[in-house]
Amino acid sequence: MFTEVLKSFFLGIIEGITEWLPVSSTGHMLIVDEFIILNMSDSFKELFFVVVQLGAIAAVVLMFWRRMLPFELSGGVRLKKSTVSLWAKIALACVPGAVVTLLFDDFIEAYLHTPSVIAFALIFYGLAFILIEVNSEKRKIKTQALEEISYKEALLIGLFQVLSIIPGTSRSGATIIGALLIGVSRVAAAEFTFFLAVPVMFGLSFLKLISFGFDFSSSEIIILLTGAVTAFLVSVAVVKFLLDYIRKKDFKLFGYYRIVLGAVILIYYAF
Repeated sequence: MFTEVLKSFFLGIIEGITEWLPVSSTGHMLIVDEFIILNMSDSFKELFFVVVQLGAIAAVVLMFWRRMLPFELSGGVRLKKSTVSLWAKIALACVPGAVVTLLFDDFIEAYLHTPSVIAFALIFYGLAFILIEVNSEKRKIKTQALEEISYKEALLIGLFQVLSIIPGTSRSGATIIGALLIGVSRVAAAEFTFFLAVPVMFGLSFLKLISFGFDFSSSEIIILLTGAVTAFLVSVAVVKFLLDYIRKKDFKLFGYYRIVLGAVILIYYAF
C-alpha cells in the first residue's frame, strides 16, 4: 500500500509539471510507466491518469478564480460581461475537440496510442515550436491580452486543439502553437490554454468517473487523493514559472526538449 501511494506521489509530480508545459504529459507517462507501475487494475489506472489531472486543474482555478468568476462581488453582485464573453469563447473553442473526441477516441486509443506515434508527435511539434519562434520577428501580434481574443480566434485555437487527440501532441502545445500562428501573444496564448483546460479536463474526468463508477476502496481513494493533491501543489509552481518565463523568453527551449524526449522514446523502444 505504501509503495503504491509513493508511486502516485511521483506520478502527481510528473502530471503537475507536464500538464501545463507544452511537452506532452502522455509522452512522459509512457516513459514513467515503464519504471513506476501502479499495481492496480487496468481500469483504475486509466481512471487515475485522468482524475489526477483534476488536481492540476484545481490549481488553475485557484490561481485565476477572480478572472474566471463571471460575477463582481464587491458592492453587490453584478455580471461581468467581459468574463461571460470569455467563457462563451472558451465554450466555442471546446466544440471541435469534443466532437472529434466522441467520434474517434476509441480509434485513437486502439491504434495510435503507441510509442512510435507519441515520439514522432513530440518531435514534429517540437520542430514546429522552434520554427515558429525563429520566425517570430516576422509574426505580427494582433492580440496582446486574453480578453482581447475574438470568437474567430477562439474557434481557430479550438480547431488546433483537435490535434491533441493524437498522443504525444500535448493539448497545451497544440493550442499554444495555434494561438501563436494566428497572432496571439505568448502570455495570452498560455492563459487561454489554462482557461480552456478547465472545462475540457473536468469533462473528461467526469466521463471516466461515470464509466468506472464511484465504488472505491479506501486504498484507491488514498492513491487518487495523493496523486491529485501532489499535482495541485506542483501545478501552482509550474503555472507561475511558465507565465514568468514566457514574459522574458520564447518557446524554443520546449521545442528542443520535445525533440530530445521523442528521440529517447524511439531509441528506448527500438532497443
